[in-house]
Amino acid sequence: MRAGAADLARLLAGCCAAIACSLGPAAAQEPATEQKVPLSAEPAPASAGRIPSFAELEAAGAVIGEVRIDNRNIFDLTDEKENGILYRAANAIHIRTQDWVVRRQPLFRPGERVSVRLIEETERLMRSNRFFYDVSITPVGYRDGVVDIEISTRDTWTLEPGASASRAGGVNKSGWSVRDTNAFGTGILIGANRTSDADRSGITYKVSQPHAFDGWTAIDYSHSQLSDGQSNAISIVRPFYAMDTRWAAGFSTSTDTRIESQFIDAVKVAQYRHRQDSAEAFGGWSGGLVDGWAHRYSVGLSYLKDTYKVEPDLLPPPDPFPQDQTLVAPFFRYELMHDSYEKVKNRDLIERPEYFLMGTQSKVQLGRSLTGLGSTQNLWLYSASASDGFRLPSNRVLLGSASVSGQSGYAPLDRQLASASIRFYDHHQDNRTLTFVSLAGDVLKDPILANQLVLGGDTGLRGYPRNYQTGDHRVVFNVEERVYTDWYPFRLIRVGGAVFFDWGRAWDGPGESPSSARWLSNVGIGLRFLSTRSSFGNVLHIDFAFPLNRDPNIKSFQFLVQTKLSL
Repeated sequence: MRAGAADLARLLAGCCAAIACSLGPAAAQEPATEQKVPLSAEPAPASAGRIPSFAELEAAGAVIGEVRIDNRNIFDLTDEKENGILYRAANAIHIRTQDWVVRRQPLFRPGERVSVRLIEETERLMRSNRFFYDVSITPVGYRDGVVDIEISTRDTWTLEPGASASRAGGVNKSGWSVRDTNAFGTGILIGANRTSDADRSGITYKVSQPHAFDGWTAIDYSHSQLSDGQSNAISIVRPFYAMDTRWAAGFSTSTDTRIESQFIDAVKVAQYRHRQDSAEAFGGWSGGLVDGWAHRYSVGLSYLKDTYKVEPDLLPPPDPFPQDQTLVAPFFRYELMHDSYEKVKNRDLIERPEYFLMGTQSKVQLGRSLTGLGSTQNLWLYSASASDGFRLPSNRVLLGSASVSGQSGYAPLDRQLASASIRFYDHHQDNRTLTFVSLAGDVLKDPILANQLVLGGDTGLRGYPRNYQTGDHRVVFNVEERVYTDWYPFRLIRVGGAVFFDWGRAWDGPGESPSSARWLSNVGIGLRFLSTRSSFGNVLHIDFAFPLNRDPNIKSFQFLVQTKLSL
C-alpha cells in the first residue's frame, strides 16, 4: 500500500499527548492469537441464570429491549497495568465520546428481533471509527422473550499535536500538525497540517463530520494553501453504509491547481501548471441484502475540467503538451456485494482486530460526455473494478483485485489505466510470524506524459530513489516475512518487524527513463510500530533497503521512515 505522511515524531508526540510516557508502568505481556475472533460464541444449551448467546436469542425469536451505552475512557483503571498516575491523568483530561454519538450508530433498534448478522455488522462499522480503541456488543439481561443489549466502547486519544520527519526514496519530508478526530467527544474531526517535500510545501485545514443528520451522512470540507497553488473540496454524502441500506445520495465538488512535473531517472525534466475542477451529484437505490447479496444502482452527473498552462521560471513543458478538456457526463453505476467478512488479528496490523472482505465485490460505471452539455468532446467514460477473497488450506488466504478506467471516442484524448493485484497471506502455526506475498501490475495508455507510471522508494521498490523508473507499464513483486511480537511498551505501542525482498520494473512508452532497460531488486529489514491508543493508528515503518543491481550514481542503501495503513 502506498505510503502516507511518514510520522515518527508525530507518533512520539501522540504518546506524550496521552500522558503515558516511559515513566509509566512496565511493559505488559499479552497472549497472542492468529485465529479468527467471532463476536459471539457458538450456541450452547440454555440453563437457568445464564443469558443466552445472540445465536440462541435469534433462534428463539427474541426481541430487543433496552440498548445501553457504556462509553469508557482511554485506559482501564481496573487493570493494575493501566492504573498508574499518568494513565489516570490522561483519563481525567480526556473528553469521552458522547452517548448520542454511540447511540446513533447501531443497525438495530429496540422492538426489533435479534439478528446476529446486524450485531456483527454494527461492531464492524463501529470499529471503523478511529476514535474507538475497542467495541463490544453483549446481551446483559433476558426475560420473557426480551433481551437488553449493552454496547461497550473504549476511546483512543484523539488530540494529536506533533511534528513529522520522514525519508523515502532519497527524499526528505517534514511538517507539523494538530488534529482532533473526536473534538469534545462529538465525533467531529478538526485539524491543520503543514508539510514540505521535494515537490511543494503547504498547509491544509480540514473539518469532517462523519455522522451528521441521520447518523450516516458524512460532511467533509478541506482547504489547502500550497507553495505552487491551492485546493478546496467539500462533499455531503449519505453512502450505502451497510449491506442492507436501501438508498444513497451525495454531492461533491473540488478545485485544485498546482505545478506538475515529469521525471526521468528521478530527475525533473519538464513542468507545467495544471488546474482541475470537478463536481459530482448522484442518487442510488437498492433492494437490500437478499440471500447474502446486495445489488445497488446509481445515476448521476459528473463534471471534470482540466486546464494546462506554461508559466515562466519553470522547466520546459513536455512535448506533446496536454490539451485542455471539459467533460460533463450523465452516468449509471451498478455495484454487487457479497456479505462475507473475516475478522482476524496479526495480518496487516499488530494485535488489533481486522476485517477482510472475502466475498465478491464489483462495480461498473458508464457515462457519456456530451457537447450539448458543455463538453469539449463526445466521449464514453467508463470504469470497472472487482475483488474477491479465497480461503486456502492451512490458514492461508488469497485476495485478488482488478480495475480499469478511461475514456474513449476521440483518439487524441483516449486514455486508459488497467491495474491488477494479488495478495497472499500464509499464517504460521506459532501465531507470531506470517509470510506475505504481493504482485501488482499496471498498464497505462495516455498521451499526457506527466501521467506516467513511476517506481521507486515510495512506490514499492524500497532500495531505490523516488520516481527512479518511469513508463507506461509497471510490475512490482514484494515478499515479506513479518514478525508480530507480544511486546506492548507502556500499553501504548505494539512492536513488530519484517525482512523483505522487492523486485520490479517500470518501462515502455514515450516517457520511459533510461534506467527502465532492466529489472531492479532489493532486500531489506525493518521495524514496525503501531500506536494503539492514538486515533491516527497507522503503522510506522523504519526500513533499511539495499539495492541488488544498482547504478553507481545511487546510494548503496536507502533509509526509509514512513507511515502506512498496514504492515
